[in-house]
Amino acid sequence: MYHPTTPELAARRKELAPHTHDAFEEFSRAVFADGALPGKTKQLLAVAVAHTTQCPYCIQGHTRLAHRAGASDEEIMEAVWVAAEMRAGGAYAHSTLALEVLSKVSDSK
Repeated sequence: MYHPTTPELAARRKELAPHTHDAFEEFSRAVFADGALPGKTKQLLAVAVAHTTQCPYCIQGHTRLAHRAGASDEEIMEAVWVAAEMRAGGAYAHSTLALEVLSKVSDSK
């Protein structure tokens, strides 16, 4: 479905924009470093966000990194369920937009 990433593609990406590539990698290291939130928690957040953005590369990479950071299979799956609820919750919350239109359409009859 998606082209697998390869060392050659990673090298080409860096070759085409080395400064930006290096800055992004440094930013990523800073974001996922232990801070107010431990790295494991940050990786679990990334697993959830990756599922809401539906990025297969992010899902695979951050699932691996969360596991490496000590997250259990159960913790990772709970993060996925949080993402699922948030996606569904967004549709539920935005139903107010449809209901508002429907109330105006019904009032005009």
